Amino acid sequence: MARRVTRSDKAAVKHPPAWIMPQLTRLLDEAPDGPDWLHEIKYDGYRIHARIDGDDIRLLTRTGLDWSYRYQATVSALRALPVESAYLDGELCAVRPDGVTSFSRLQAAMDEGRTGDLVFFVFDLLFLNGNDTAKLPLIERKARLEAVLSKPTPGLRFGEHVVGNGPRFREHACRLGLEGAISKRSDRPYAPGDRGLWVKSKCLNREEFVVVGWTDPTGSRPHIGALLLAYYTDEGTLRYAGRVGTGITVAELKRLARRLEPLKTVTHAARRPAAPREPFRLTA
Repeated sequence: MARRVTRSDKAAVKHPPAWIMPQLTRLLDEAPDGPDWLHEIKYDGYRIHARIDGDDIRLLTRTGLDWSYRYQATVSALRALPVESAYLDGELCAVRPDGVTSFSRLQAAMDEGRTGDLVFFVFDLLFLNGNDTAKLPLIERKARLEAVLSKPTPGLRFGEHVVGNGPRFREHACRLGLEGAISKRSDRPYAPGDRGLWVKSKCLNREEFVVVGWTDPTGSRPHIGALLLAYYTDEGTLRYAGRVGTGITVAELKRLARRLEPLKTVTHAARRPAAPREPFRLTA
């Protein structure tokens, strides 16, 4: 079981790595089967690494940016863990009342400064109290991680898993309305950047959104940046859902810009509008 290192032990404790490139996933149509694979829920949030070095706690993005200042409640929750040093891998999420993670809720929480209720689902342990655990088999890393998270801490959750029965696990995840499944080789060490040992299989969900605005283009992108989306609630009001900008061809960007430009307005159609970091235009 994990313990907090005493003062007499501190001299022997090495610092955790400054940043570790995340292990990545490859998309498959179906979750793999067999006893060598373990399966986790595919969370719909931000991939985050947590680096704990005594009182110095940092939340790092998948490219190594320090986002600790954005999620102070998560930093405080990590400070309560019984470790002196650690390096954790997980997903920072907003959770709906039914327990399903929601990326649109996460974006809304960030835009409105309501990050205190976010949950950090931790699913891997790469360093613990001076020891490099990334070289251990995943199943052993998760056992040590579960011990670290054995005491319930608001804002932190252990990323649970099942071993084997991948297709059945994914089928059950889809029935519950989840995004899909992440399947990982249980007997392998952590492999930064690798896409072969971890795979994802998504559930095919469909949702309709209303375009309520757009951002200005940046860099070499022409015409428009991202589209701002909203959805109708049960009460009939529009609520901001997030933004989307990838996968649009230059020809489509030009066509969208031509159609959206005449619809500009000075008021936002959606309830609780976003606070984008870039300049944006609004549509009626």
